[in-house]
This record gives sequence, structure tokens and C-alpha cells, in this order.
Amino acid sequence: MFKYTTRVLAIASLTLAPLAPTAAQDPGTMLPPPSESGYAPVNGVEVYYSVYGTGEPLVLLHGGLMTTEMFGPVLTALAEGRQVIGIELQAHGHTLPFDRPMSWDALATDVAEVIRYLGHEDADVMGYSLGGGVALRTAIDHPDVVDQLVVVSAPYAFSGWHDFNRQGMRAMGPELAEGMVGTPLHQAYVQAAPDPENFPRLLEQMGEFIGEDYDWSADIDGIEAPTLLVVADHDSVRISHATAFFELLGGGQADGGWDGAGMTPNRFAVIPDATHYTIGADPRLGETVIRFLDAKE
Repeated sequence: MFKYTTRVLAIASLTLAPLAPTAAQDPGTMLPPPSESGYAPVNGVEVYYSVYGTGEPLVLLHGGLMTTEMFGPVLTALAEGRQVIGIELQAHGHTLPFDRPMSWDALATDVAEVIRYLGHEDADVMGYSLGGGVALRTAIDHPDVVDQLVVVSAPYAFSGWHDFNRQGMRAMGPELAEGMVGTPLHQAYVQAAPDPENFPRLLEQMGEFIGEDYDWSADIDGIEAPTLLVVADHDSVRISHATAFFELLGGGQADGGWDGAGMTPNRFAVIPDATHYTIGADPRLGETVIRFLDAKE
């Protein structure tokens, strides 16, 4: 039983977020204080947001079991040229679990309504892992609020994860909470959450939906926002799936040509010498995203 529990804990911990120290624990990557933060009353709940920098709005969505601070130097770089709006998803960080099931549709609607609550008609939206799935669903369900889309280390279908990671997602549940006390994931939660005792509830709500099968392939070609897909070369998302994702967006279907006339507005980037657990705070991610966002005509 002990070996089984340890294995499940390891799988679940590795699946959803980096195990490297977050900005909350690493003084070398501390974020500047937000210029604004608070709770947006949207979609029948109150969702925490924090704002950094000025300029065109960019919504930033963290990975599972993490907070906005997970992006560290990437967030700092992005905020040098735009207004970064970090949104903490249901049960994560400063946002409470709420008395509702966690779902892709609900999370996407939360994001769309926070954008409107803050006075923006639309915004660029970027998400990593869990946040990447939410960003994708926001672009599908609420196309009017998404200007440009960045999906980092997230698939369009549950089958896009490696088997190891799918097993970990299906093993997620509140019974893992005690064994995760003291881990970077738990420490980051304790530092942000209004009530740290809600940590098992976070694991419970994640476990109730994150391992469910889904396939959004039929929705991909309807995405209106120019889209950047980014994965690590050794990601939890299968590289063949990421390539198929880009092709569903219309990319890579033909030679782009000397003048780029054969290119679509969408882009695909692979960060070398990186994994699912390092890409979120990799400065090269920030550089790639900034280049894409700044290229808009």
C-alpha cells in the first residue's frame, strides 16, 4: 500500500505543475507588486486577479495547483511592454473553491467575464498546462473577447497527454493532500490562499474533472484569434499531438514561400532542452510570446 500511495503521489504531483521553486519561494524571481489586485464578481463567483505593467491587456493563466507567480521572469518580461492580468482559477491561489463543480466551460466563462469586468472589450489570452486548456476553451466559447491566443504545453484532447500524465490526472484527489504538505506546490498555495485548509478541496475539485476525456478537435478550425502554440521538446504533451494541433489550425499545410505568402497567422514553437516542468518560467518562453504578440499588424 505504501509503495502504491507514493507512486500515485509522485504521478499526481508531476502531472500538473512544475516542481521547481516558484517565485513565491525564490527571492531571485520575486515579482514586482501588482499595480492593482482584487476579486472580480463574475459568473456567480468571485475570481482573483492581479495586474502588472501598462499597455495592451494580456491575460495570463497558470498551471494546475499553481498561482500566477509560477511564471516568474516570464511575467516580468511580458509586463515590460503590456498590461499583464494574472487570473487565478477556481480553487487556486487567492480564489476560493466555490460551491460548484470545476469545468472547462465554467473556467473559460470566468476568464471572459473578468476581461469585461476590467473594462476591456477583448484581450490577448495566454495559458500554460491547465491554464492553456482554459485559454483554448475561452477562444472557442467566447471568441469576441480573445484577440490573440497563446497555448503553452496544453493539448486539444485528453489523448494528447502522455500515458504517464493521464494516469496522474486520474489519480488526483483529496487523499493526496497530507503527503503533499511541504512541497513547493503546497507552500505556494499556503502563501496565497485565504484559507490554506482548502488545499484538499483544491485536489478534490481538480480530481473530479481533470482526468475526464475530452476532444475539441472539431472546434479548432473555428478559432478566430491568431494563435501561438508552444511546447517543450520533452513535454508532457506528445510532440506529435502538438504538431497535429498546429495542422488543425491550418499551419504547416504548405510551403510558406520565400515571401511568407503561404503562411497563416498562426505559429508553432518548440523550446529545446526543456520539459513541461521548466517551460513556464523559461525566459525563452517570454521572448517567443513577445515576438508573436508584437508582430500583430
